[in-house]
Amino acid sequence: MKVFIGVAFLGILSALGFALVFLLRDRGATNRTVNALTVRVALSVTLLLIIWFSWWMGWIEPRRTF
Repeated sequence: MKVFIGVAFLGILSALGFALVFLLRDRGATNRTVNALTVRVALSVTLLLIIWFSWWMGWIEPRRTF
């Protein structure tokens, strides 16, 4: 699960990086920036839902550091 979360986080960061590159290169002439940000939001929501589902199913548990 840790590897999956790490890979998903890297995907989110790379989509954000691509959005920045497209914003600087295209200067609003194309929809590539919007598409990259849409992918980032979709990956973030999917990751959040998978983490919630995994917690609900008991596959992962929060760490208690009291």
